[in-house]
Amino acid sequence: MSNSKPEESVHEENGATEKFSGKTNDEANKSTSFAASTDSSLNEAEKYAYSGSKRKMGKIWLFSLAIVLVVVFSAIFATLTTSNKPNKSNSVSEISNKTVSIGLKLAPTNLDIRNQSGSSLDQLLIGNVYEGLVARNDINQVVPSLAQSWEISKDGLRYTFHMRKGAVFSNGNKLTAHDAEWSFNELIAKKYRGSNMVGQVESAKAKDDYTFEITLKEPNAKLLWALCSRSGLVFDKNAKYDAKTQAVGSGPYLIDKFVPNDRVVLKANPRYKGIHRAQTNKIVIRYFVDDNAAVDALSSGSVQALAPISGQLAKPFKDDSKRYDVSAGNGTDKFVLAMNMKGERTKDKRVRKAIRYAIDHKQIIASRGGTDLALGGPIPSLDPGYEDLTKLYPHDLHRAKALMKEVGFDESHPMDLTLTYPNIYGTQIGDQLRSQLKPIGINLKVNIVEFTTWLQDVYKNKQYDLSMVDHNESHDFGQWADPTYYYGYDNKQVQDLYAKAMLCADPKESDKLLAQAARIISEDAPADWLFNYRVVTAKVKNLEGMSFDMNQEILPLYNLRLS
Repeated sequence: MSNSKPEESVHEENGATEKFSGKTNDEANKSTSFAASTDSSLNEAEKYAYSGSKRKMGKIWLFSLAIVLVVVFSAIFATLTTSNKPNKSNSVSEISNKTVSIGLKLAPTNLDIRNQSGSSLDQLLIGNVYEGLVARNDINQVVPSLAQSWEISKDGLRYTFHMRKGAVFSNGNKLTAHDAEWSFNELIAKKYRGSNMVGQVESAKAKDDYTFEITLKEPNAKLLWALCSRSGLVFDKNAKYDAKTQAVGSGPYLIDKFVPNDRVVLKANPRYKGIHRAQTNKIVIRYFVDDNAAVDALSSGSVQALAPISGQLAKPFKDDSKRYDVSAGNGTDKFVLAMNMKGERTKDKRVRKAIRYAIDHKQIIASRGGTDLALGGPIPSLDPGYEDLTKLYPHDLHRAKALMKEVGFDESHPMDLTLTYPNIYGTQIGDQLRSQLKPIGINLKVNIVEFTTWLQDVYKNKQYDLSMVDHNESHDFGQWADPTYYYGYDNKQVQDLYAKAMLCADPKESDKLLAQAARIISEDAPADWLFNYRVVTAKVKNLEGMSFDMNQEILPLYNLRLS
């Protein structure tokens, strides 16, 4: 679930129009002025040359003119060779033919981004193959994309997007606001992925070829954010292709080859008209289920980067700093230890509070390589409404034991609880939690299951005491305002605050409401937020343009280049 921050003023990328056209307005004016003066000089020179023999000082004039022409042409040559020197970030002639291969973990089963779930599709396709009205950068902020600027009315009901001129789809068809209109209305009518995030829409229509307007029935603070993802993608209604294995978008890359659960080969889009031209002609995305196979691929040079890689497996690459760069990037992953609010034991707030006090977050983070961040509540630092809540439940065994004693349990007479989580997270966290909860009088049985089993037993049937899973989506606070979600958390005050935040046209006020709700949730202790997972990426030194932050949600490929 996603909530965005609407703004009431004009949002525009600095130099967006100029970058798109290839010149700034000042440069264009100077270029036109210089061309006119050059033509005038040449015309004047031709006139004097024609009449020179009739003048008494003709030879002297011709000699002077020759000097002037040398100076003029030298200036022209210097100007042209300087101003027209290819820009490495945008010039097609500078594109590299050295193939870049990236190793990732989560593989898409097909490419149908309108119907198929899974963050791996967003990571692969959004911004690379398909483009949206707006996008988000690696610090989780909304930035221009196909819309170079936009305005939001003061009442938060009308969003007006000004589209880039000259954009085309990879099949050569022109991209206009009419395509945005069709794509958005199809999203709602056919209930494609992301349609649930746009709120109550009154209308969506193209005012002209380059102006697209969305009108809401009520304010929706998450609309702009939603448009950064699948909800805002613009498709070609006239394109004919198999969306499960092919793609027709407007991004800097094309799908050249798709092998399910193995690899995707992308090639530079020769028709691309945007501001993020591909730096490398061919990109290969490989997917590794086996961590050791992934490490071998990086070591052997079969791939030039891995994301993610565990802190332990990354150590040899970090130690070899002459050949590799290793860095942990910021993101919105939240490892949530949910405590069933309707469980026989965990419905007692004293038990939940005791568990939170007993957990030693520093020890857990250190055992994972020390790259993750402490997180005391449901909102990570890159999302709206964040407040540091880690001091609400500091590690305090004395308080934890006292709370458990109130309930009637201690280490000699322990409470039996079961922790259920998917096997993709390994055994270490379960072992640590069992060890940390034992001294306060909890006998924790760790039940590690297949992910499909977790979905059925925990997520769907809500049959669990404690559960642990990584909630990686940004702006997903709405989970805590939904009493039917698997947490079972039902707090009317939180629900009201969330509803007000979503209907608030003022982003600052919306953030305050979310922060207030997050504090209430953390104090209620329906879960413990073990850590804010930071993805570790390892790459070879000569790979330029690799993003470290947010690269499991958005992975811009256009800037990748082997030097």
